[in-house]
Amino acid sequence: MTQPLQLPTSIDETVKLLKSAGYVSDRPLATVLFLALKMERPLFLEGEAGVGKTEIAKVLAASLGRRLVRLQCYEGLDVASAVYEWSYAAQMMAIRLAEAAGTVDREQLEHDIFSERYLLRRPLLQALEGDTAGPPVLLIDELDRADEAFEAFLLEVLADSQVTVPELGTIRAERPPIVVITSNRTREIHDALKRRCLYHWVDYPTAVRELAILKAKVPQAPARLSKEVVAFVQALRREEVFKVPGVAETLDWATALVELDAVALDPAIVSDTLGVLLKYQDDIQKLQGSKVKEMLDAVHADLRAAE
Repeated sequence: MTQPLQLPTSIDETVKLLKSAGYVSDRPLATVLFLALKMERPLFLEGEAGVGKTEIAKVLAASLGRRLVRLQCYEGLDVASAVYEWSYAAQMMAIRLAEAAGTVDREQLEHDIFSERYLLRRPLLQALEGDTAGPPVLLIDELDRADEAFEAFLLEVLADSQVTVPELGTIRAERPPIVVITSNRTREIHDALKRRCLYHWVDYPTAVRELAILKAKVPQAPARLSKEVVAFVQALRREEVFKVPGVAETLDWATALVELDAVALDPAIVSDTLGVLLKYQDDIQKLQGSKVKEMLDAVHADLRAAE
């Protein structure tokens, strides 16, 4: 039988835990994560897309050896997709078989077809199931994409680690799952849900931390290239573009440059690969030509001054 891994007992241990799975954390994030684990409270993470919110839940599950249950939110998400639904096809088959046998006890049949045998467990209900490795990590990803009414479905789960199925009653977890909720803040999440969580804003990393992330995730990138990539992306985030690149785009760009055997940045290779870094044509056009060279010159000058 798999023995449950121990939760970190300090903030420093939390930093090491995340680092062991390749996540370079700052201390404020490690602090709120440690408290969420210690207090058994959901962790609500807001921030721009691509800053590593979803990755936190993934590395937490991997480093603790826990099952990851992911609920990807979208417009129109309802209880049938998120919590549970009944296997209507199997129920109809059971009814027809009972009728064919000629021994239909309607009260008993109704009890039988609304038993756990015919219950289809969706992510929220799956997260309440016990596991020898310990409570799973429940990732409720991009909650802001779901309709506001859906948040009401979450309150019972977050407050009491339970779900009510009218036909069966209340299904309660023996121990609450580790809950991580993310939002890109395309809309505000209701206060009733936020009050049940510990909150943290995941910002773009500093240059030092982003370089550490790049070295951890793309270790094959030459040292000079890594420094130039991080410095260029940091400078780009200060430009007036529609969508600034996140850490995910930094890693993708560095990987693409390695695939092209680049050892340093020059205007040509930056212009040719902007589609990896930026996702809107208006932003790409704004940087084409002399703007890329101007930014690169400034990046190279800053790096030389720092040496």
